[in-house]
Amino acid sequence: MTRFLVVAPSWVGDAVLSQPMVTLLKQQHPDASVDVLGPPWALPIYRRMPEIADTLEGAFAHGELALGARWRLGRALRGRRYERAYVLPNSFKSALLPAFAGIPRRIGYVGEMRHVLLTEARRLDKAALPRMVERFAALALPPGTPLPDRLPQPRLRVDPLQRDDLLRRLGLASAARVACFCPGAEFGPAKRWPEAHFATLAARMAADGYAVWLIGSAKEKDIGEGIRAASGDTAVNLCGRTSLDEAVLLLSRADVVVSNDSGLMHVAAALGRPLVALYGSSSPAFTPPLSDDARILSLALDCSPCFQRVCPLGHFNCMMQLDPGRVLAEIPHIAGRSQPETK
Repeated sequence: MTRFLVVAPSWVGDAVLSQPMVTLLKQQHPDASVDVLGPPWALPIYRRMPEIADTLEGAFAHGELALGARWRLGRALRGRRYERAYVLPNSFKSALLPAFAGIPRRIGYVGEMRHVLLTEARRLDKAALPRMVERFAALALPPGTPLPDRLPQPRLRVDPLQRDDLLRRLGLASAARVACFCPGAEFGPAKRWPEAHFATLAARMAADGYAVWLIGSAKEKDIGEGIRAASGDTAVNLCGRTSLDEAVLLLSRADVVVSNDSGLMHVAAALGRPLVALYGSSSPAFTPPLSDDARILSLALDCSPCFQRVCPLGHFNCMMQLDPGRVLAEIPHIAGRSQPETK
């Protein structure tokens, strides 16, 4: 059996954006088995991709070289006899393990002096490939091959029985119409719509008959609590109460999702949920939600995108001036348009 290994990126959103690349691999090599090596926090996403045969955990801290641990894991992988490795991160350390595993073809972009570790080190033309998803996808094709006019869209599988069981355990099964808000953004506060705006939107959508769920990690628990309190208890704060895998299940139940530019935004898009995506310091030209059911809101101020963690000018106008009314006006255009993929 032909076996390929994909070395995954560290961010959840980038994991979603890598699925079109894996889909292209499977289209070219339908009999190949594609495994993914990645950090434990990203692997739940890959386990929901039908193209992935197996997931392997590389439990290395962010920025950690861990040369001995990588060598031991690489040696352990030699028995799998991978023919190719696709190294999606651009770091030196991400290319070490495929080399230690003795994988004969190791494909990735030039970066951090890692030529010696890659057998096919490609130069990235950022102008020709402006979006992250395109940069990943191009690695699946022979050098110089143009991308398809339309890339495959990410699609994550959900088991309705698992979702319904989770809703019962959380006491959420009785909700009729559901709006999920994703108020966090791992990169920093400059990507986050203000809590007060989320709270205003929650109250107005609750008045329209929506159950409003706040979805996020334990790091967003306080943000969610602030929104819940400011909304007059019209929102349910689920931040930190679920794993990523469970968050995927909750998002699959949403009739509409409102999210910052974050990993959960890309998850919602890959679930085919009607989505309003909010952009301030980042750019929808680089990492847009890959879904026909998504609406992008950005004020496109002269100072944005700045790609900074905190507003360098101190006013945060790119998000502060994005009024909740503008978001609410998008809801009727998208709500109820699609259903998630199930297995």
